Amino acid sequence: MAGEKGGIWLDLYKHSLSIAFGLLFLLSFILHFYGSLKESNTERFEKHLSLESWQDYITGSRFWFESFQNWQSEFLAVAAIVVLSIWLREKGSPESKPVDMAHNENP
Repeated sequence: MAGEKGGIWLDLYKHSLSIAFGLLFLLSFILHFYGSLKESNTERFEKHLSLESWQDYITGSRFWFESFQNWQSEFLAVAAIVVLSIWLREKGSPESKPVDMAHNENP
């Protein structure tokens, strides 16, 4: 509501992490697409083939193969960090529970 304390800015801030990650994902996707299309067309030009339109390239297998390879490695890295940070501890770390505290206890 417009009359609420903080208004739209507070609503945006409440979801700022999701918005930031969404924008970063979108930006990286666009930059990867642009770079990959440019590289593909450079290769095609050097082989005297016709250049590929962005519409044809985005529906082609090369772009999605590259994207899924990249996403697979990134998601594996993030998943490993998240899962390991839940179960493993680092003595002296402010983000970690004390080493001798049970998993179901709150600090």
